[in-house]
Amino acid sequence: MSRNGKRKGTTKIIIFMVELIVVALLGVACYVVVRAFGNDPENEGISIVELQEEKLEIAAEVKENVVMKGYMNVALFGVDISREKKNDAGTTVSLLPANDLRRSGLLKGFRSDTMMIASINLDSGDIKLVSVYRDTFLNTGDTYSKCNAAYSKGGAEQAVKMLNTNLDMNIENFVTVSYWALVGVIDALGGVDIDVDSKELVHLNNYGICIGQTMNVDYKKVASPGYQHLNGMQAAAYCRIRYVGNDFARTARQREVIKAIETVAKQADLNTLLDAFNAVQSDIYTSLHTDDITTLITHINEYRIVDEGGFPYEDYLSTKNMGAKGSCVVPEDLETNVKWLHKFLFDEEDYNVTNTVKEYSKYIKNYSSKY
Repeated sequence: MSRNGKRKGTTKIIIFMVELIVVALLGVACYVVVRAFGNDPENEGISIVELQEEKLEIAAEVKENVVMKGYMNVALFGVDISREKKNDAGTTVSLLPANDLRRSGLLKGFRSDTMMIASINLDSGDIKLVSVYRDTFLNTGDTYSKCNAAYSKGGAEQAVKMLNTNLDMNIENFVTVSYWALVGVIDALGGVDIDVDSKELVHLNNYGICIGQTMNVDYKKVASPGYQHLNGMQAAAYCRIRYVGNDFARTARQREVIKAIETVAKQADLNTLLDAFNAVQSDIYTSLHTDDITTLITHINEYRIVDEGGFPYEDYLSTKNMGAKGSCVVPEDLETNVKWLHKFLFDEEDYNVTNTVKEYSKYIKNYSSKY
């Protein structure tokens, strides 16, 4: 397919880029640097890369699936930035200052602690979001491990390939962001309304302090629980909470913030939307081209998030400590989970999984049965 052909297919997704750029960053914890950009990140635009379709390993049966041709599926990744890490010897070492990591952190070498699939019905404009739990035990390209390792090993290309091969998806595009993008877009939109539980409050503020230190910005504490207006840093901290509930609850909070952003964005005027987009361009790494975003963003009200969920499905998963692999989310039967995913995203009844998924499913079941 030519570049023009691909771009024609991506124009509809670009118009709600303001929503998508915040989806991926929400894990926000520790980060490693493999490469630094030499320029000031605030003077840079969006980092765009052309993914090579042949390396994304979309199965032939999936490419030919008539139902899926009516949808555009985009992978959303969030990467974590910190000023230090542990080396192979277990010693903590300092990295570059956070601002130097700000753009390099969007590349490979870092785990994507937030992963979502945004599936857009091209006829109706309906959007469904699915969080892929970061600790899900899947084939990451050269081994089986927690699926968030794929981004670290091979960047967005390998992470997209991981989603395609394990889940029978046809993803060709991605958006990767850090929490600078989340903070920036929410602040530009004037904040979001979130109901903060009393048990969440202390963790929200602890994470907020951590984010403030990394961004070298003062953090304003949330004083009390309840339904209230949060600024960008407070909302980013809310997305990081995983000590109330579990990681599944954390991803639900992330989707809650996304829906809150959608509400605010649809009430905003064009200038506000463009300001929000421009404020975070340097914190976006994507395969989507945005030449015509200033025109397309005016149609944001034609799109709506109608449903959201998590993968693996709650009835078809378990959590296990799997030795050297660590504590993992295990899709008890990957075939069943993939069938559920296709029913949820595409209303596809009786989906027949590929032989690759069957192979992966068998391996995961045999390996996890030892624990």
